[in-house]
Amino acid sequence: MVLATFVVILNETIMINAIPRLMEALHITEQTAQWLSTAFMLTMAAVIPITGWFLQRVTTRGAYATAMGLFLIGTALAAVAPTFEVLLAARIVQASGTAVMMPLLMTTLMQVVPEGDRGRVMGNVTLAISVAPAMGPTVSGVILQFGDWRWLFGVVLPIAGLITYGGLRQLKNIGEPKYSTIDWLSVVTAAAGFGGLVYGLSRFEGGDARLAGAIVAAGLLAIAVFVLRQLSLQKRGVPLLDLRTLRHRTYTVALIMMSVAFMSMLGSMILLPLYLQNIRGLDPLQTGLLVMPGGLAMGLLGPTVGRLFDRFGGRVLVIPGAIGISLALIGFTQVTMTMPFWQLLGLHALLMVSLAATFTPVFTLGLGAVPPSLYSHGSSILSTLQQVAAAIGTALVITVMSARAEVVKATGAADAVATLDGMRMAFIIGAALSAIVIITALLLPARATQAVEGGGH
Repeated sequence: MVLATFVVILNETIMINAIPRLMEALHITEQTAQWLSTAFMLTMAAVIPITGWFLQRVTTRGAYATAMGLFLIGTALAAVAPTFEVLLAARIVQASGTAVMMPLLMTTLMQVVPEGDRGRVMGNVTLAISVAPAMGPTVSGVILQFGDWRWLFGVVLPIAGLITYGGLRQLKNIGEPKYSTIDWLSVVTAAAGFGGLVYGLSRFEGGDARLAGAIVAAGLLAIAVFVLRQLSLQKRGVPLLDLRTLRHRTYTVALIMMSVAFMSMLGSMILLPLYLQNIRGLDPLQTGLLVMPGGLAMGLLGPTVGRLFDRFGGRVLVIPGAIGISLALIGFTQVTMTMPFWQLLGLHALLMVSLAATFTPVFTLGLGAVPPSLYSHGSSILSTLQQVAAAIGTALVITVMSARAEVVKATGAADAVATLDGMRMAFIIGAALSAIVIITALLLPARATQAVEGGGH
């Protein structure tokens, strides 16, 4: 499951470097090409809220076969897509599979792994969830150096096929599926709300700010309707997404911390390649190689962080991790036209290592505080917010950067100088957000106290 999750999540960021190639090959604008990444995030945000209900209804093997089947169909279709429209549809099918895979992995892990080993196993999961998006641009940079954009899917397809085959041979079903009807109003409001929110946020980038604001407001309104609907369905015991998980204080604090940390991580993942390519003139492969050590360090540290968590609890990892995130982002606010590459590499590695120290304990403490019957809902909420936080982080840094660059350009500064100033401003916002990460880190307990069914912690 960890291998499968790694492959499907890798695809979320694999298109970032391919955009110039796609514009040329499919005769589309940059805005249109961006849709291949936006649509992936949108689909994830719209589908994940439904997975809590879905995972309780089907067997583990059924959920795995659905997730990987959708992903394989989408990947095969993308590899042979004759037009942009077909490629976009293929990305949406891929994303639907990915949306099922993430909560499935988390839910299964919480049910199978005894509490004393959870940190270690969650370390391996963090490896998949956080390293895959960090490695996406590097992997695609290498593939694009040797072949055209279709190879991005052609290389992934056989690997995903083998993992699917191996998984279906070895997976056992856990727990009994429970039959329940689906509430279509919840499905529609969840998809419209979370999808609309992510879409509206993505429109801030070079779009009409008023229109983007209106879409975000409509999305938030649909989410409000969705929440009210869930509260009334909870009384009958059949919510699509059970919000009682939020009664558990540790889970809610972990959720806030994870969202803000994800926002700052994605913001820096977008700004750094822009800076390296547009201002320092590196090509996609060089950019990928420069950010690779940080991504690898983050991945390799996952299991170690997990073992430390099992031994010493969360606080000894999360508090230094939160401070490290802040220091790295403060360092990035000082970028210049000539900052040595080793300094950039060092700051990026510090950021990634600090995130590694926080993500594993936060996921484990958060889900550990929820009663077992709510695991699938807890992991669905966590995964949904991850997508929303990623979209907010992206929209925030791009909007701040563009707005600041415009102001500086108006004073007669050169384009590169104005863009650099915008980037510094965006990093300052990221550093300010990281203060929230430190505050929430201080609120987290060292160990999760397992909630009693129905009660709150």
